[in-house]
Amino acid sequence: MTLHRIAFALVCLALTGASLPNKGEPPITAQTQKSGGPIDPDQAKLRFDAADLAFEVLPDTQTLRGVATLSFTANAPLERLVIDLDRNLPVDAIAIDGEALATAAWGNSEGKLSIALPRPVPTGGKVTARISYGGQPHVAVKAPWDDGMVWAKTPTGEPWFATTAEGSGCDLFWPCLDFPTGEPGVVTLHITVPKGLKAPSNGTLLGVDPLPDGRTTWNWRVKQPNTYGIALTVGPYEQISGSYKSRYGNTIPLFYWYLPGEEEKARGLFAEFAPTLDFFESEIGPYPFGDEKLGVVETPHKGMEHQTINAYGNGYAKAPEGFDWLFHHEFAHEYFGNQMTVANWDDYWLHEGYASYMQPLYGRWREGNARYATMLADQRKNIANLRPVISGTVRTEEDVYELAKGGPGQDIYYKGSWMLHALRGLIGDRAFRSVTRLAVYGRIDPRPGNFTPRYTSTDEYERIVRRVTGKDYGWFFDVYLRQARLPELIETRTARGLSLRWDAPGGRPFPMPIDVQSGGRVMRVPMTGGIGSLRVAKGAHVVIDPDAKLLRRSVAIERYQAWRDAEAQRTKASN
Repeated sequence: MTLHRIAFALVCLALTGASLPNKGEPPITAQTQKSGGPIDPDQAKLRFDAADLAFEVLPDTQTLRGVATLSFTANAPLERLVIDLDRNLPVDAIAIDGEALATAAWGNSEGKLSIALPRPVPTGGKVTARISYGGQPHVAVKAPWDDGMVWAKTPTGEPWFATTAEGSGCDLFWPCLDFPTGEPGVVTLHITVPKGLKAPSNGTLLGVDPLPDGRTTWNWRVKQPNTYGIALTVGPYEQISGSYKSRYGNTIPLFYWYLPGEEEKARGLFAEFAPTLDFFESEIGPYPFGDEKLGVVETPHKGMEHQTINAYGNGYAKAPEGFDWLFHHEFAHEYFGNQMTVANWDDYWLHEGYASYMQPLYGRWREGNARYATMLADQRKNIANLRPVISGTVRTEEDVYELAKGGPGQDIYYKGSWMLHALRGLIGDRAFRSVTRLAVYGRIDPRPGNFTPRYTSTDEYERIVRRVTGKDYGWFFDVYLRQARLPELIETRTARGLSLRWDAPGGRPFPMPIDVQSGGRVMRVPMTGGIGSLRVAKGAHVVIDPDAKLLRRSVAIERYQAWRDAEAQRTKASN
């Protein structure tokens, strides 16, 4: 046993008699709290080629031990490595290209591990760092809405552990580049767990190694994982497996890991895997990770889109639409988040908006337009319009998801979904499908093996729409994404008929065509220049936008939201 492993073993013995951290402990720095934002200049010099991550999970002391071997290519001359890692996981040894460093060669005061290299690395050169670390990592307060470790017990009292890291990032439990473009090319995981526990994780299972004392090491490999998509999940799991014959000719392995005693419910959820895959493959294209797996694991938190091992904690809840919204939403992120990743958190409406829109589209695919309209209407009442969806700046996760920090919050989900609904109505199903396919795969003819995960942005998405349609829809994206207020439709009845005018934020042009129903007919008003009119019989009943294709201001919804919020405050005060 090496000296640093002896030292760590002594620490674990000491922790056995110590109190375990409460939720929210140990505290993390502002640096570890954030994910994304402007990239550190030294980190911008790195191409992350591969990570080999060995973890040991110790539930009794709520301790995590790791050895991370990280390989980089220098995009510019390097004199030091800067790697994100929570300082609650102190480093006890580092080697660079096999050469052990003195402890004075590294430091980590605020959650950025800075390593002085023994010799400079030129542009195009390779460097490998082996980092041994461990401790009691930060415990989540309410995962997945905040991040960290979730140490739990199954109903029968067995250890049940999971990680969540979308908000604060991968550095909560492994040394990484904590920004969206910091994806490693390949990650190999070795997860050692106590006797009787299993560790389903990302990618393909390479094998399970039994250890003499009854522990096991689970070995996995995943290609180009999202930075927060690496997941540790440990429990006394049982497994359902199967396969799906894709319409693209390949066969996709299916796995669900669930807690003992839940087989009937688990099989009910597993039965949703194949039809969900069929929908996505028919509407979008081939499942991006068909050569690895579609994997889901039951977790002690609600859920998260961990690449090929989506976390599920919805308790097998039933819904009138007939499918599990959480499983469906997290699975959608395999396309919109893991295959297609945005380089800047500011553009995350492309992840969350698309994943939210896929649910009513799935309802339509299964049951028709009535289900589609019902599900969209349910989303509509949650659009707040307090902030623009995008800022046009480089932002962190918190800057986007938290209203208190000036972000759009849940509007990236629901306003994003409704904006996509309006876009589909504007450009048509065929064009919308082509736009989505180009955004996801970077090509119009995806087939298994002819694409890899890619980065995109709002600007590129607009260019794709222009390319597919041959028209400039900048006015559409400018109003819906870059302005908080929704456009308002002003209706005026005159002796000659009906006059319509769009009032968009700041008087911006908004030539969104409008369907009008009167006398059993539906007529489209082109709204050139944002104004339009049509003749209708005097006293005729008129319905504007009868199929609810438009995302526009609704006074009724604003009044409902004000009443709902007041009722919530009244209930809170009375309690």
